[in-house]
This record gives sequence, C-alpha cells and structure tokens, in this order.
Amino acid sequence: MKYHVVIEKKPLKFIMKQPRNQQERLLRAIYKLPDNGDIAAITDREGFFRLRVGDYRIIFTVDNGKYIVCVVDAGNRGQIYKKY
Repeated sequence: MKYHVVIEKKPLKFIMKQPRNQQERLLRAIYKLPDNGDIAAITDREGFFRLRVGDYRIIFTVDNGKYIVCVVDAGNRGQIYKKY
C-alpha cells in the first residue's frame, strides 16, 4: 500500500534552504518512506523515527491505519537530536 507523505512547515522550510541537489536528494528519500532508507526508531520518543540522508536527519511518524507518513522535523546531524 502506498503511503501519503505530509511534510510540516518547519522541515519543508529547512529543505528549501538547501542547495538544489540536496533538496532533490532529501525529497526523493522522504517520498520512499516508510520502507526504504536508513531508518531507526528514536529511543526516547515512542512513535518517532529518523531517516539518515548523508549528514541530514529527517524525523517522522507513521500512521499505519491511515497510511500516512508525517515529517515533523529535518536538520543537520549534530543539531537535530538536541530537540529529541
């Protein structure tokens, strides 16, 4: 089943500030969720996962009942985990 991807305003703003080639790379990886990529659960936050794309991290949740992937945050590797 194909999942519907929802990108919230904050991560979308971060992605759009990146160079064009990085934007494409991040968006391609996001639209392959929730099955493909270097995905791991965030240990301190139940229901949250991270996707590793080079030096960037994408934080997302998955609603398997409604087939929705919600991207809640995106950022550089060193800064993104301070929030979670």
